[in-house]
Amino acid sequence: MSTKDFVEKDYYKVLGVPKDATDAEVKKAYRKLAREYHPDANKGDAKAEERFKEISEANDVLGDPKKRKEYDEARALFGNGGFRAGPGGAGGNFNFDLGDLFGGAPGGGQTAGAGGFGGGGGGGLGDVFGGLFNRGGAGTRVQPRRGQDIESEVTLSFTEAVDGATVPLRMSSQAPCKACSGTGDKNGTPRVCPTCVGTGQVSRGTGGGFSLTDPCVDCKGRGLIAQDPCDVCKGSGRAKSARTMQVRIPAGVLDGQRIRLRGKGSPGERGGPAGDLYVVVHVDAHPVFGRKGDNLTVTVPVTFPEAALGGEVKVPTLGGPPVTLKLPAGTPNGRTMRARGKGAVRKDGTRGDLLVTVEVSVPTDLGADAQDALEAYRKATAGEDPRAELFQAAKGA
Repeated sequence: MSTKDFVEKDYYKVLGVPKDATDAEVKKAYRKLAREYHPDANKGDAKAEERFKEISEANDVLGDPKKRKEYDEARALFGNGGFRAGPGGAGGNFNFDLGDLFGGAPGGGQTAGAGGFGGGGGGGLGDVFGGLFNRGGAGTRVQPRRGQDIESEVTLSFTEAVDGATVPLRMSSQAPCKACSGTGDKNGTPRVCPTCVGTGQVSRGTGGGFSLTDPCVDCKGRGLIAQDPCDVCKGSGRAKSARTMQVRIPAGVLDGQRIRLRGKGSPGERGGPAGDLYVVVHVDAHPVFGRKGDNLTVTVPVTFPEAALGGEVKVPTLGGPPVTLKLPAGTPNGRTMRARGKGAVRKDGTRGDLLVTVEVSVPTDLGADAQDALEAYRKATAGEDPRAELFQAAKGA
């Protein structure tokens, strides 16, 4: 039944009952007419068969208190195919063709005066009143539903995290059930949920003029209820689906970072958008390099003469050729120097720095010549006490 039929047909006249007829009177009239025009009693009579269809259609509306109330309201508003402008609009009656009004007839429609409703293209007032008329029939517009978000994890090597990588990610998510084509019904004909009227949501008052919207418990937010639930998805219209995706992890990602990939989650329902995919990244440690934000870190051992006298030392870089740093004379143990542009990739495409920490290497096995040289050095510096200032500061404190 179309929205136009819902408004234009006089179901009271079809059943031969007054508009104020009771439910019992409607039922009695329907049964009498159904017996009279039933196809089994009028075999080969096309007119009787058509009359029986009209009677059944009328009973489907008037025999349901909720549908009957909506039908009466619709007839009161558009009963004569016209619409009376309110006090603030242009005066008089505007006669609309209901086919144009509800988007049911092709071609150009009429356009109301100032402040009126436009005909012609688009869905017209069918979009506005689509949820009011024929809520339980095929003409109801069930709301699209966004797919669920998915969260997954991936482990990268240290180098992959710094430079970025494309990795295969196998995911298990909810997708339209293949057995019932996502309808949840064996026959593919679910009915609109009468509780939420296809929206998948219900509102509840909290007092003070406020209300909250919750998912409908009867249809679990789908807006549809299976008449004959599918054996695979049990009427939900969704089933588990495994798939492998090639996911691009951006360069410079940090350990524990959560990346959002829009539209890569579970598919939506009834034309709704897909959910998002959230990927939590874990990064393996590197045996040489560390990470401090956009900068990489490395500890380089140097000899005592290099630290004391100065010199040039070669430093490894991640995935590139080594760089040479100039070590000033008198470099203390633990000093950090910077090799610019040798760090991790930033969001803008530039690179951070490589922070090089000097670690003076103390030999554990000295040859005779080296030992004699150190003994001579000790005698030459015997008057120096590197701890004198330490003790002085300790006394002052």
